[in-house]
Amino acid sequence: MRRFFAALHRRPVLAFVLLMAPPLLWLGGVYLGSLGALLVQSFFHLDGFSGRVIRQPTLATWRALLTRPHLDIVLRTLVMASAVTLAAAALAFPLAYYMARYATSRMRAFLTLAVVMPLWSSYLVRVYFWKLILAKEGVVSWVFARVGLSDALDALLALPHIGGPSLSISPFGTFIAFLYVWLPYMVLPIAASLERIPRSLLEASADLGARPFDTFARVVWPLALPGVAAGSVFTFSLTLGDFVVPGTLGDSSLYLGQAVLAYQGTAGNIPLAAAFTVIPVVVMALYLAAARRAGAFDAL
Repeated sequence: MRRFFAALHRRPVLAFVLLMAPPLLWLGGVYLGSLGALLVQSFFHLDGFSGRVIRQPTLATWRALLTRPHLDIVLRTLVMASAVTLAAAALAFPLAYYMARYATSRMRAFLTLAVVMPLWSSYLVRVYFWKLILAKEGVVSWVFARVGLSDALDALLALPHIGGPSLSISPFGTFIAFLYVWLPYMVLPIAASLERIPRSLLEASADLGARPFDTFARVVWPLALPGVAAGSVFTFSLTLGDFVVPGTLGDSSLYLGQAVLAYQGTAGNIPLAAAFTVIPVVVMALYLAAARRAGAFDAL
């Protein structure tokens, strides 16, 4: 072994190849190979008469994907992912700013534990827990009734594309559950990014006569933006592919994850399921390229 490691020390190129070969084989053969297989499958089509997959190159599956019902699924998922990401950033930033700037070490540890603790429980348990909370006979409806705001809740549920029979069977309830389960992934990157900002920059801004809002807009926000971008990578991508939350709390409207599961499993339409899978891959590739330009990976 000593001779082997001495030989590697004398040949750094060989050492690099041996170290990088296993992860590169896994990445190239399994991960990229699977994505390539999905892309190839999306150019096949399902014969409506026999139910067999016709393995001949065609754009029929992609033309079907661009029809109204399927295109609605893509747009609905993108809107939900964008709304969850923006809301998570708005909620996470004040908490992260307090943790990074004002909280004592003990309080910071407590808040970090409080943010991370929900991740220790089962994902399915948390989702079904919210289904019970948002049900028509759940805690939220009871609180609204006790404070005399039942009419306001009914008005919210009556809104098109937002409400439904109850919060647990509505797009708004799905949004609340998404926001809850992915919020920690936004808080932690923002807090890490804010902790890296030297206090001397804030003091220098104040010494130069900048008001608190100007300091935030011109110093804090630009330096914290990589953390926001890093958190948005998690919240956006996880919402984009999730099928458990909308399948548990939502109405009959499908999202991308549900569509892939339905067409791959129940319907057996592998080409259409593959085409649906390619959509979030392309969207996330573009999103990651934009996040990289914003410096998101510097805060990971």
